[in-house]
Amino acid sequence: MKLSEVLIKPIVTEKSNKLTDARRTYAFRVNRKANKLEIKKAIQDFYGVNVIDVNTIVVPGKAKNRFTKAGFISGVKPAYKKAYITVAEGEAIDLYGNI
Repeated sequence: MKLSEVLIKPIVTEKSNKLTDARRTYAFRVNRKANKLEIKKAIQDFYGVNVIDVNTIVVPGKAKNRFTKAGFISGVKPAYKKAYITVAEGEAIDLYGNI
């Protein structure tokens, strides 16, 4: 798998911001087929930081229902993979640099 296909987008939420402040941990949405070694290499290449630890989780899909004029519609949101990246002491990833 190409390194450009591994990372999909950073996850910027209140929980991820608290983890960044407390433990230098960043959250990313990654490809479902990517393993921890590929994720570590992609982060080090794209952001130029030393990665200490990579934790992954597969978030299961959710059933969603809504009621419309046409009737009751039900569907499923797809599952995705999330990675928590811990960087070395004194280093940081600038997620807002290109805005």
